[in-house]
Amino acid sequence: MTQKSKTRSIPSTGHELLRLDNQLCFALYAATRAISKTYRQKLGPIGLTYPQYLVLIVLWENDGVTVSEIGRRLMLDSGTLTPLLKRLENMGVVQRERGIDDQREVRIWLSPKGLDLQDLALESRRFVACRLDMPETEIAALRADIMSLIGRLGADCEEDAGVVQPGEDGLPA
Repeated sequence: MTQKSKTRSIPSTGHELLRLDNQLCFALYAATRAISKTYRQKLGPIGLTYPQYLVLIVLWENDGVTVSEIGRRLMLDSGTLTPLLKRLENMGVVQRERGIDDQREVRIWLSPKGLDLQDLALESRRFVACRLDMPETEIAALRADIMSLIGRLGADCEEDAGVVQPGEDGLPA
């Protein structure tokens, strides 16, 4: 089998929407990778991964919430969240406590070490904001747009119920 030395462009037959440059999903994927890498530069030295940082953010807002509440806030299932919480517990950052009335309910509490990480994590957030070179108002607006997108993708849609199909408005999805 011989290897071709040149690339070739596949002739377009109305499939312009399949070009990489027209993929919203790729732009979001690449942005996610870039922002995670940027956070990793500051979180790594303090021993945290980005998902662990997100769990701690939820707990810094409301300590002692249930595992299911953390999962809801982070849009994670228990299969993904449980190992994260176990690692944080093994690191001495959080403590798990079973419910008295319902043993299935587990609440997560910050340890003193978890509380102490808040100031270091704030530096990570400031570092990312600096790298973005955007004012907080612009960051908030971008976040709102992305959360709206997530809401739209999570909404149940009737097939062809007045929804403009990609390409019908002349714009890529």
